[in-house]
Amino acid sequence: MEPVKEFIPGVTDDINITSKALEVIKKIMQENNIPSEYGLRIGVRGGGCSGLTYSLGFDSEIKPTDNVIPFDGINVIVDMKSWLYLTGTEIDYVNGENGEGFIFINPNMSRSCGCGSSCSS
Repeated sequence: MEPVKEFIPGVTDDINITSKALEVIKKIMQENNIPSEYGLRIGVRGGGCSGLTYSLGFDSEIKPTDNVIPFDGINVIVDMKSWLYLTGTEIDYVNGENGEGFIFINPNMSRSCGCGSSCSS
């Protein structure tokens, strides 16, 4: 089924993924034999210590109300509800003194907590 709209990366209200994060996503897909037709589904769900938590996972299904953003051969899939929270967000991958993992740099969230995966609008 066709997505609602295919957004163009680089537009100010779009979601962006850094080259480092894309590199890690591709590596995870390769190491786990995830087919190239799968996309990376990102979202925001209720929960976490600040009220909301980010989600990442691979998905083969694109729903009619999903937004799909192509990034260097990988489709990023965002449901409509999550899109409202994630516009303008940058996803990066860090490896530092405090550990390693994906981080969401989200200008829409008023606060977050120390765990790095929870936020509040």
